[in-house]
Amino acid sequence: MFPSDLKMAHEQQRKSLEEDFEKLRLSLQDQVDTLTFQNRSLRDRAKRFEEALRRSTDEQIVDALAPYQHIEEDLKSLKEVLLMKNQQIHEQDVKISELERMQAQKNVFLEERVQMLQQQNEDLRARIDKNLAMSRQLSEENTNLQESMEKESNEKKRLSRNNEELLWRLQSPHMSPTGSPIHRASPILHSSNTSSPGHHRSSAGPGSAARPHSYHQ
Repeated sequence: MFPSDLKMAHEQQRKSLEEDFEKLRLSLQDQVDTLTFQNRSLRDRAKRFEEALRRSTDEQIVDALAPYQHIEEDLKSLKEVLLMKNQQIHEQDVKISELERMQAQKNVFLEERVQMLQQQNEDLRARIDKNLAMSRQLSEENTNLQESMEKESNEKKRLSRNNEELLWRLQSPHMSPTGSPIHRASPILHSSNTSSPGHHRSSAGPGSAARPHSYHQ
């Protein structure tokens, strides 16, 4: 999983938690407002009852007390509901604090993971660049080596053709001693020919002066 996907999942989870918390807070706030309104209504009714006591007869007092026979129980129940709601709010706050702490730890881990992946990515890029440079260098060296080998091969072929032609001229019995190309060859070749005549006679022999096939090419 890529770091961007992890961050997106983390952001979606955080938004979901915030939305759930906001819904719960609004729900509890509505209940608290309702209970507060009911309490205020009861207080208003109690106030009206006190006013009625001061200006009403005994019959009116009895009639006024009738709706409030269970007011103490209602207030006790309301207090219990408020305590329960406050406890739920406290538990939700604790839960949200714990989730935020865990999320903070996860964020630290994700940031460290992202940094490590970025460092690995940079190392890989450096290695790739180094390998590309080495590959280009090897390619250039290979090209130069092939050119050098081709030149060397051509030079060897040229020397081989020259040697074959010279050998053919040396071994040919039809060339005159004075007018043959041997006397027009270089001094080195002439010296080599005069210093070892037995070698050429033994290698050629009578009737073996055939022109090499490569000379006709």
